Amino acid sequence: MPENFSPPACTDNVTPGLTGKGQMKIALAIGNSRLHWGLFAGKTLEKTWDTEHLKADVVSRLSKEERAEYLVEMVMRSIEEISAQNLLGRTAIPAISTPDTLSLVPLPLVLASVVPQQTPIWESYPDARIMTLDQLPIGGLYPTLGIDRALALLGAGNQFGWPVLLIDAGTALTFTGANVNRYLIGGAILPGLGLQLSSLGKKTAGLPLVSLPESLPCRWAKDTAGAIQSGVVYATVAGVRDFIEDWRCLFPNSKIAVTGGDRTLLLQYLASAFPDTAASVIDAPDAIFWGISLMTVDS
Repeated sequence: MPENFSPPACTDNVTPGLTGKGQMKIALAIGNSRLHWGLFAGKTLEKTWDTEHLKADVVSRLSKEERAEYLVEMVMRSIEEISAQNLLGRTAIPAISTPDTLSLVPLPLVLASVVPQQTPIWESYPDARIMTLDQLPIGGLYPTLGIDRALALLGAGNQFGWPVLLIDAGTALTFTGANVNRYLIGGAILPGLGLQLSSLGKKTAGLPLVSLPESLPCRWAKDTAGAIQSGVVYATVAGVRDFIEDWRCLFPNSKIAVTGGDRTLLLQYLASAFPDTAASVIDAPDAIFWGISLMTVDS
């Protein structure tokens, strides 16, 4: 067992569900950089949060039973941490003693992963359902399309209407669009803002690692760090605008939404550089969880 591993103790004041809200579920979207969590009570998305990837070498040393208990503990501990921060309101965490196997009754977990090294870890969770492309009601999906892109597209389309273009500003910056018939038109992938900066810092001999600026940088920089920020930000924003404008030519009435960890900065840059374009882009941080809820939460 990993060091410091011990199942959390059960308490008498924890109830097995939410009054009037239905069964609780956990959604886990495994991204390239982090684990993205969503806690559902019935149809309601109560809270989202992020944690680090689990270390595969730690989990691989466990037996099948130990691994299942370890994963349940990780989930419950994560929920307890955000609950302690008063972020979950009245949400109750079900915990019931079981003498034979797990010390906790695990919440059902819905898994969507684009990281092959992390997926097998969570397949050992006792009550896991893995989302796959063939389950999604979108036409034209190709086999190597990331499940995260497809689910976020589904969530945005259902929330805002079809056709829709979904921009995901994460580790990779992706564009994914579908028409009014929920049929995939296509998309594009390029390195995200942060990945572009880190690549220059790590793969070149003389360029420093720099962070993303809080606002649109000076275009014509007079120092190396500023020049890197200028090049990455202005080229990316111009590319985003170009994709949006081309999509609008194809689908003039389409909704356009942005999700992902860098979406706030991207929207700020876009608003400063191209305010007319930015005005019609919808902030959709929970798009992937909207898509997951459509596929998993009982009506």
